[in-house]
Amino acid sequence: MKHQPFREIYASRKMALGFPDLESLGVNDYSLKQGEKSKMAQLITCVERLTGFSSGLRTVAVIGCGPKAVGIPELLALGLDAVGVEPVKDYVKSAERYIGAPDRVRLGTAESLPFANQSQAIVIMEHVLEHVDSPVNSLAEIDRVLIPGGVAYIATSNRYHFSPTGYNGEFRVPFYNLFPRIVKESYVHHHLHFQPSLANYTPRPAVHWFCYSDLCALGRTVGFHQFYNKLDLLRPDDPVIAKSWVRKTSLGMIQFCPWVRSLALLQFGNNIFMLKRAVL
Repeated sequence: MKHQPFREIYASRKMALGFPDLESLGVNDYSLKQGEKSKMAQLITCVERLTGFSSGLRTVAVIGCGPKAVGIPELLALGLDAVGVEPVKDYVKSAERYIGAPDRVRLGTAESLPFANQSQAIVIMEHVLEHVDSPVNSLAEIDRVLIPGGVAYIATSNRYHFSPTGYNGEFRVPFYNLFPRIVKESYVHHHLHFQPSLANYTPRPAVHWFCYSDLCALGRTVGFHQFYNKLDLLRPDDPVIAKSWVRKTSLGMIQFCPWVRSLALLQFGNNIFMLKRAVL
């Protein structure tokens, strides 16, 4: 059978142990590949358009920065006081070496951030929320460390997104994000206990799948009060929009027609800016 070697390795293991050490599977690099080019500058531009971030506290926390922490150097180059957070000790060390600054990456989890109350102006969490143990506790922690009027930017997997190839970026199963929850849970079980290649050998596969309205509801649960998508913060003269009259026309319809915006968010609702209420 195709996965007979895995079956042999699992034969003598307790089920709760999950899949064995990756070395015994002959896997050297099991982390999800990160994009080579960071887009932090565009992200900060969106925040500035939303809140006027150009003045005031300039602290930024990047949750789940990964072993390369590619966004931290760019944020530092923009004059921001950026710090990454990683739950894996080896990744913390790798990120420190990549950045060349041991004080720029801290060990911690989304549910327990290593920051004081109201100490961060922006919190960035890209493709982490789908992997955490508790999305509610994670967002509550983000709310705790944000200053009044601060912004949380979250990018995650969109359960409504349709790709012609079926690739969802998390599981090597076509159209996985469109599966019913009971089927997803069975694939998670199969990944953790029998076939770890299904989700790129990660010990923490994506178990939470959201749409834009799910993220809004989750944010309101912990106290965020206004929500925006990148589509709301683009302008007709932005290069990505200006080069196409179709995009310029579409952007106007998306931003000023609730029904069209709703349809667009079904496909592009994988990111959200959550605004913490300012003190009156």
